[in-house]
Amino acid sequence: MGCRVQHSIQSSFWLLSSTSLRNSLYPRKSFFKNRISFGKTSRTALYCTCSSSSSNSSGNKGSFLPNGVGGVDDFVLTTPLYYVNAPPHMGSAYTTIAADAIARFQRLLEKQVIFITGTDEHGEKIATAAAANGSSPSEHCDVVSQAYKSLWKDLDISYDKFIRTTDPKHEAVVKEFYSRVLSNGDIYRADYEGLYCVNCEEYKDEKELLENNCCPTHLKPCVRRKEDNYFFALSKYQQQLEEVLKKNPGFVQPSYRLNEVQGWVKNGLKDFSISRASVDWGIAVPNDSEQTIYVWFDALLGYVSALLEDNEQASLETAISSGWPASLHLIGKDILRFHAVYWPAMLMSAGIGLPKMVFGHGFLTKDGMKMGKSLGNTLEPTELVQRFGPDAVRYFFLREVEFGNDGDYSEERFIRMINANLANTIGNLLNRTLGLLKKNCQSTLAVDSSVAAEGNKFKAEVEKLVEKARVHYQKLELSSACETVLEIGNAGNLYIDSQAPWTLFKQGGTAFETAAKDLVIILEAMRIISIALSPITPGLSLRIYSQLGYTEEQFNAVSWRDTKWGGLKAGQVMAQATPIFARIEDGTEAETKSAATKKVSKKEKAPKSKSPVEA
Repeated sequence: MGCRVQHSIQSSFWLLSSTSLRNSLYPRKSFFKNRISFGKTSRTALYCTCSSSSSNSSGNKGSFLPNGVGGVDDFVLTTPLYYVNAPPHMGSAYTTIAADAIARFQRLLEKQVIFITGTDEHGEKIATAAAANGSSPSEHCDVVSQAYKSLWKDLDISYDKFIRTTDPKHEAVVKEFYSRVLSNGDIYRADYEGLYCVNCEEYKDEKELLENNCCPTHLKPCVRRKEDNYFFALSKYQQQLEEVLKKNPGFVQPSYRLNEVQGWVKNGLKDFSISRASVDWGIAVPNDSEQTIYVWFDALLGYVSALLEDNEQASLETAISSGWPASLHLIGKDILRFHAVYWPAMLMSAGIGLPKMVFGHGFLTKDGMKMGKSLGNTLEPTELVQRFGPDAVRYFFLREVEFGNDGDYSEERFIRMINANLANTIGNLLNRTLGLLKKNCQSTLAVDSSVAAEGNKFKAEVEKLVEKARVHYQKLELSSACETVLEIGNAGNLYIDSQAPWTLFKQGGTAFETAAKDLVIILEAMRIISIALSPITPGLSLRIYSQLGYTEEQFNAVSWRDTKWGGLKAGQVMAQATPIFARIEDGTEAETKSAATKKVSKKEKAPKSKSPVEA
């Protein structure tokens, strides 16, 4: 399942936080009826979609509105399970960075977070890619899946669960789910004919194709295929899906994605094939070893099987009871239909409740085109991290791209933003404040920050901005959250420049005391910035917190409540001032410095005239 992502969602964000929804349980039912026999019919289907993954909690068949078994302090979120036909690119990294920022924020709110990611490892494309590399599908999956894990480590991704669809536990869950849907009468056998996109691994509706039957996503011609497959009765669930989308406008976000999904459903749903006779690399259809389960019908269940512990019995019910429903599925807009249409219908058929929200973000582009492995125009995230560090990469993409919309990468814009925001506004403010504190106060705080800010308007401004940032995070407005936290840094720079403590220290007396308080005020603002920005730049935030005299253990224990003014205390000793973020040199600056260095070298090599003393 591949992916790439803002927009204001419901200001109450009730789908993610409603106590009543989280606490209400669906009554349990007996899901297994007598197994039905497959009746073979002849049916031609032409349709399309592109996809990712989702899932949810146990539910009754009378209502499929988002609900679940989780408590008010549970927050389960997922990225897509990334397709391992090729190594990870910046599109998949972007989704995961965004998910990580949301997970870290929810932990600051003291939620019990389960952050799920992983890899989708079955299907025709995988077998083809493995053969091209001269390896087996299993070996190929091991290598690429490890590449994802390595990249997530480099990017400071704090996932809790990493599921691989080749895991035997996952296979057991998929087969049990298939049996539930089968016993509900929603699987039948039929001949299938249509235009097939190998890269999407799906049949396409001819009306959606470009000239020469090219896939609009991969820009490659689709091929006509005819197969004897098993089908899922998607059309049976059209009315229920219409009801869910009508009664739960927050189920699909941003709102313009909801409009898109409603349009698909309104135009009529067609049953779709959930098996492949020509694909060997996959999970065998129960009682029919000649066919494998369609890669999406398999992979979408990864979010359920991911909840199983290593020592737990691999059963669908056990997985569901271990943390379902998902609070939030983050996906790329190209795989929205599978998440918001196919997946909910599948869950309804199996008697399982729906996820609370599906958020479809936009694409990252390069040179004005969507980035993708199939298009060959990827931006390598590993290279970016090696050059600029994880904090810079995380900050740029979450600050630059309005979450939900498309965004374009420019190295010039990247360097300019990182230098201005992280190196200058935040890094330089901390560095010069700590320098003044060391020079005039032996790096020790003179008073409590609450005392220092008594009657000071700056404190009220910071408190207002922190609350504003919290609301932005809550609404998944990650770019606005970054901007708001940066406003605290801007306000701090304006404050220290207007107060000019370096001048007040020289005056002595009460002026000296005022200057000492001003430094405490700025450092308290920096403490708050480090917490409020930690979902976006965890490494940078730790460096800030450490220079304020705290340990890494203390940093890891903070919550959003610690953004309240008053954390710094009199007598606290600050660390030695060292740059927390090195300024990035662009090509022009590097060339200028190199030229200057060469000039100095030439001067040093020139013979010196001796002074009279030396002579």
